[in-house]
Amino acid sequence: MDEILFYTTVIGTRQSIPYADQGIRAGFPSPAQDYIDRTIDLNEYLITNRSSCFVAKVVGSSMIDMHISPGDLVVVDKAATPRNGSIVVAYVNGEFTMKIIDLSERKANGIIWLRPANSAYPPIRITADEDFRVWGVVTGHVRKL
Repeated sequence: MDEILFYTTVIGTRQSIPYADQGIRAGFPSPAQDYIDRTIDLNEYLITNRSSCFVAKVVGSSMIDMHISPGDLVVVDKAATPRNGSIVVAYVNGEFTMKIIDLSERKANGIIWLRPANSAYPPIRITADEDFRVWGVVTGHVRKL
C-alpha cells in the first residue's frame, strides 16, 4: 500500500472564529465586506457525526488528482455508508489506504476496486479472499497553505 494514515481524535472543544459569510471572490473584485459579524466553528462545519468521526493526516500521493496531498487532513466518518465513487479509508490485508471505491462490479462478480487519484499508482482489486473492510468515508478535507 502507498498510504498510511495517522489517526488523531477530533477535539471536543468549540472555537468560533470570524466568518465572512458574503464570500471572497476569486474572480473579479467586488465591494469589500467591511465588517464581519458572524462566526463559524470548524468542528461543527466539518464533523457530521461527532461520535463516529476522526481526523487523519494524509501520507502518500495517490489522491493528488482529487487535490488531497501529503500533509493534508481528512475527516473520516466511520458510520457513513460508502457509495460508488466515495473516497474511503480502507483496511486491506493488514494495512490502511485511502482510495476511491468502485462498486460497479460488486453485484456481477463480487469484485470491489479501490482506485487511486494518481495515474502513478495501480488500482487495488478486492475479492472475497482479501482481508478487507471500509474503515470510514472521507467527508471533509483541510489543507494548510
